[in-house]
Amino acid sequence: MKTDRRFSRKWGIAAIALALLLSACGSSGGAKDPEAQTGEGEPQEKELTKVQLVLDWTPNTNHTGLYVARDKGFFKEQGLDVEIVQPGEAGADAMVAKGTAEFGVSYQESVTLARVQGVPIVSIAAVIQHNTSGFAAPADKNIKEPKDFEGKKYGGWGSPVEEAMLASIMEEQGADVSKVDIVNIGNADFFTAVKRDIDFAWIFYAWTGIEAELRGEKLDILYVADYSDKLDYYTPVLTTSESLIAEKPELVKAFLAGAAKGYEFAIDNPEEAAEVLIAAEPDLNAELVRASQTWLSPKYRDDAPRWGEQKLEVWQKYAEWMYEHKLLEKELEAEKAFTNDFLPG
Repeated sequence: MKTDRRFSRKWGIAAIALALLLSACGSSGGAKDPEAQTGEGEPQEKELTKVQLVLDWTPNTNHTGLYVARDKGFFKEQGLDVEIVQPGEAGADAMVAKGTAEFGVSYQESVTLARVQGVPIVSIAAVIQHNTSGFAAPADKNIKEPKDFEGKKYGGWGSPVEEAMLASIMEEQGADVSKVDIVNIGNADFFTAVKRDIDFAWIFYAWTGIEAELRGEKLDILYVADYSDKLDYYTPVLTTSESLIAEKPELVKAFLAGAAKGYEFAIDNPEEAAEVLIAAEPDLNAELVRASQTWLSPKYRDDAPRWGEQKLEVWQKYAEWMYEHKLLEKELEAEKAFTNDFLPG
């Protein structure tokens, strides 16, 4: 598995996919009615509704609750047969908007960009309550605060949001982003890149940070949320299409009931939940999954009243930040970008 480049696809793919989506997002995927029966007359076991869930990237502990819901029967309890798939070249947002997958894993920034460009995908749950991403460097690079980015080489994936994010947190210390050498390293392994090609990169601590701990490699990480409350956004989120919400609200409700039970199980039982993911995806580093799960499980719900809850102000503040930094062509109608209506409880 490549080391934490989950950001790497979403912006490059979005630019290619969004034009395609505008003409294609009316379909709801043709899922069966959750109330359908296998026959008429005699009582029979209810036929499961087949739905597809597309991940944002390769399987990792952001997704554990979904695997738990599938493999412990929580989706089945809701009448669903959920197939978990990895995204194709178009990406998860494209598949959800086109209706080729009923549900997806995405990010608040991707949903924001899509909605502003007229793509009607909706965030239906926050997987994690607070942004755990940041700019990380080996300790010997001596990058302790944003002003230390000056004169250093940053390795990214070529998205304008990266320079905007760097500039945003550097400006607080009067530092100049033009003094950062920004290079595109694509999907290169973080640990290899920082030894050979770059000084720092943008990571999720729950995966790459934990891997560094296991390797005994000390990192300095500057969490972006520590520099502005506008940057404490939801990443990742679960999504669906406006058309599925309108046409099959009970299906959305059933999916989230199963997913919520899966994540609640992972919150309460991180060790057992990790083993579910390892069994489902045996190519993953089992030691990393276990350590990552222990670190991440409390952060699924964190200070929210329930798993999945989203706040309007979080959507508004990050969209404001994107608009201020010219990453959006117009302002977001934030209240339409997400919903809590289908969460259980």
